[in-house]
Amino acid sequence: MKILLAEDDNDMRRFLAKALQNAGYEVLSFDNGLSAYNRLREEPFELLLTDIVMPEMDGIELARRATELDPDIKVMFITGFAAVALNPDSKAPKDAKVLSKPFHLRELVSEVEKLLAAA
Repeated sequence: MKILLAEDDNDMRRFLAKALQNAGYEVLSFDNGLSAYNRLREEPFELLLTDIVMPEMDGIELARRATELDPDIKVMFITGFAAVALNPDSKAPKDAKVLSKPFHLRELVSEVEKLLAAA
């Protein structure tokens, strides 16, 4: 299972990628939405795990474009701004999961496993 991780905080991105890799996932990580989107155009991923507030392209726009490219991709937002993701005006994918910061890495892995198992 391949996960594309978009998170502009370097430390957070490293922690998340390591936790997911330790759980057996292949993780490609990017520090902004635009470079993540460009990679999504090159190959399929099972899950897009993205922060919402990022430079160049925010996570909601990234998720919207990702689901246009691949309607089957699962989306999970990791954010300190859960209300933004849940706002119906945001145009975020309707079945996207939101994990609010702060969270424990075990919680992240558990939520990712649940989301991917629902595929």
